[in-house]
Amino acid sequence: MFLTKRQKEILDYLRGYISRHGYAPTFDEIAVSFGFTSKGTVYKHIRALKEKRAIRHEWNRTRSIELCPDDSNYNALEVLGTVAAGKPIEAITNPDAIDVPASFLRRGKHYVLKVSGDSMIEEQIQDGDLIVVQEKVDVQNGQTVVALIDNQEVTIKKIYRKNGEIELKPANRSLDSMFYEVERVRVQGVVVGVMRKYNGERP
Repeated sequence: MFLTKRQKEILDYLRGYISRHGYAPTFDEIAVSFGFTSKGTVYKHIRALKEKRAIRHEWNRTRSIELCPDDSNYNALEVLGTVAAGKPIEAITNPDAIDVPASFLRRGKHYVLKVSGDSMIEEQIQDGDLIVVQEKVDVQNGQTVVALIDNQEVTIKKIYRKNGEIELKPANRSLDSMFYEVERVRVQGVVVGVMRKYNGERP
């Protein structure tokens, strides 16, 4: 799972507080430090951090927040825009960055795209998800890729090369594959991770 900017700030605060005091802050102390007017806002962020396995916490105990051993094992990647998991649409440049678990990353350059559409739902890629993409040109049949079509439109599909054509196949039985001449398709990268938002927060 990814960390939003605010979650990263709260995690850094928790790390510093625990390092200085030897125990975790209360919800009231967190609220004061970040200018939150309600402990409910603190609860939302702590719950998200717990669900993302950045911290451990027992709700019925005061100062029970503990950091998980790998809480700092994240890398910041650029969110370059939106990619269609249905009908191809043009990617939109977006300079935002987001924290990604290092376990998602392989060799080479990576970036993040937001998914639009439901054509990859059988691969557990849903509308609104964020995908981690490894820049890679040489791919194998059956891999999920980000493909550039006619140098204009970008889509996410499973790729197959056969009979002198490229098939871009959705992971949704209700949708049909798209077929192109080889020179019309350029692979932009391979999907190596999927991240999902919690609590309606924006990445």
